[in-house]
Amino acid sequence: MFTFSQEVTPALKAHIDAQYSMFADLSQKMFDTAQKINELNIQAAKTLLEGSLSSAQQVIVAKDPYEALSIAAAQAQPSAERVREYQQHLNNIAARTHLDLAKTAETHVPNTSRTAAAVADEVARKGNEETEKAASRQKAAFERFKTTIDRGDEQKPQANRPAA
Repeated sequence: MFTFSQEVTPALKAHIDAQYSMFADLSQKMFDTAQKINELNIQAAKTLLEGSLSSAQQVIVAKDPYEALSIAAAQAQPSAERVREYQQHLNNIAARTHLDLAKTAETHVPNTSRTAAAVADEVARKGNEETEKAASRQKAAFERFKTTIDRGDEQKPQANRPAA
């Protein structure tokens, strides 16, 4: 199993909390919208069913085919009006949802942005510290390597050099 050895810093925790809060509120708004649409659909289905049953009863008791046809034709206008009302309600729900989501984002984005900037600053600071540590380790390793080479040169026997 993969283990995460880094600790969660306060800046990262604050950012995660801010994002969670924003997404929770946005999710709640979307759930509320789905609930409103569901209620609208149930009401529309109920109205459609009641209208259809009423029309069917009137057509059944019609005395001749012309009367049945005129009853059916008379139902076209109210049905079209119900469809228009349904569309209007759906548009209103969409507009309210858009407004609610915008307001929710507007309230959360400043805090989320601030915490994201804090995390970025912390990462940059830690990155600089680690870079400095790595540079120091490399410099120390180079100095040890150079010292080892210098000692090796001192221990080699010197060739007889003619004096100048």
